[in-house]
Amino acid sequence: MKEPLKIGIAGLGTVGGGLLELLATHGGWLGDIAGRPIEVTGVAAKSRAEQKGPVAEKAKWFPDAVALAKDPSNSVFVELIGGDSGIAKACVEAALDAGKHVVTANKALLAKHGVDLARRAEKAGVSLNFEAAVAGGIPIIKTLREALGANEVTRVYGILNGTCNYILTKMQSEKLPFADVLKEAQAKGYAEADPTFDIGGFDTAHKLALLTSLAFSTRVALDEIHVEGIENVTAEDIEAADSLGYRIKLLGVAAQTEKGILARVSPCLVYKDSAIAEVSGVTNAVAIDADFSGTILLVGAGAGGRATASAVASDILDIARGTTLPPFVLPTSALRAHKAAPLDAHYGSYYVRLSLEDKPGMMAAIATRMGDRGISLESIVQHRPVAPHVPGATPVPASKAPVSVIIITHETTEEAMRKALETIVADGKVTQRPQVIRIEEL
Repeated sequence: MKEPLKIGIAGLGTVGGGLLELLATHGGWLGDIAGRPIEVTGVAAKSRAEQKGPVAEKAKWFPDAVALAKDPSNSVFVELIGGDSGIAKACVEAALDAGKHVVTANKALLAKHGVDLARRAEKAGVSLNFEAAVAGGIPIIKTLREALGANEVTRVYGILNGTCNYILTKMQSEKLPFADVLKEAQAKGYAEADPTFDIGGFDTAHKLALLTSLAFSTRVALDEIHVEGIENVTAEDIEAADSLGYRIKLLGVAAQTEKGILARVSPCLVYKDSAIAEVSGVTNAVAIDADFSGTILLVGAGAGGRATASAVASDILDIARGTTLPPFVLPTSALRAHKAAPLDAHYGSYYVRLSLEDKPGMMAAIATRMGDRGISLESIVQHRPVAPHVPGATPVPASKAPVSVIIITHETTEEAMRKALETIVADGKVTQRPQVIRIEEL
C-alpha cells in the first residue's frame, strides 16, 4: 500500500460537512480504488465547533485557512470557503505556490481568476480540479475535459441554477406569481435573503464562463457573457407559453458562430416535448452538442452538500491516482482569446408580449412595424384580461382595459427584433415595456 494521500479542508459548511460525511462513509472504498489511503490531516473553519465527526475530529484544527494551505502536513488543499477574492483566493494561491494540488468548488473564484490560478498550477506541476464548481454532482467538467476530448464542441447549454428552475417550475405548476414563489423559495432555503445573484442570472453566468472556456479552449471571459435574469417573467408569460406548447427555463447558452462565441444567460422558451423542458424543481441539466458524439444531456442534482461533495471526492480520487491535467484542457499558453460575437448576431425565433390600447387597427400596425424589419410572424394571439370585480367599485369598461397581445415570430436577428420594438415603443402603441423572450431550438 502506498503512502496515504494527506488532505487539508478549508470550509466546513454544507459542502465541507458533506465531504467529511462521505469520507467517513466511503473512505475505505476510496482508498481501495485509489490504491492508497486518503487521510484528512487538517481542517480550517471559523469556529472549532464546526470540527465534527470522526474524520474531522482526528485532524488538526487551523483557525487560519492560509496557514493550512501552507502547512506541510498535507499535499492536497480543498477550498470550500467560497467568494471570488479575500481568504478563498489567498489560500488557493498559497497552496499552489507551495506546490500542492488544489480542489475547489468555487465557481466565482475560477470565473474571475481561473486562468491565473491555472498558470500557477502548471508552474508547480500540480492539479487544479473543480468538478464541483459547475452543476454540483453532475460530472460536466470531466465530460468536457476528458470524455469529449476527441470532439469539436459547437454548443454547450443548460439549466445551471436550481433556485431559478424551482421558481419557474412552481410558477408553472401552481399558477403563482413570481414574488409569491420567491418568498416560498426563501422560506425553504432554496433562495438567499438577497436572491439577486441567483435570480439575476449571475450564478449561471459564472458557471457558463467556465463551461465556455472548457468547450472552446478559450480564456475564461465572464465579462463577455450577456446576462438576463428571471425577475421579469410573469405568470401571464408562463401561462401563454404553456398554451403555445412551451416551457420557460433560465438557460446558459454558449455557441460557436461565424462571428465568434455567443454566450448568454436568459429566460428561454423551450418546446414541452424537449428533454430539458422536463427538468423540474432544483434539478440541473447540461447539454453538449459535438460533432462526433452528437448531443449529450446530463441531468442531476446541481447543488446540496452530498451531491457537491461527491464531485469534490472525484477530484481528490483523480489526484490520489496520479492524474494531473491542464485545468482548462490546454495549457494556459495555448488557450485562445475569447472572441465574443455581438448579441445582435443571435438568430432565432422570439416570444413577444405587448400591452396595447384597445383600439381598431393596433395589431395591424404592430404587424406592419415587424414587417418593416423583415420579421415574419408565426402567430399573433390577443388575450383580454378579466379583471376581478371589487364590491362597491365601478366596473371598468372592457374597451378601456389594455389588451395583451402574444406574438411568436419566425427566425430573425436580435438586431431586427430590437429595432422593430424600439419603433413600436416610439409610436406610443404600447402601455408598458414589451416582454421579449428568446425561443431556444434544442
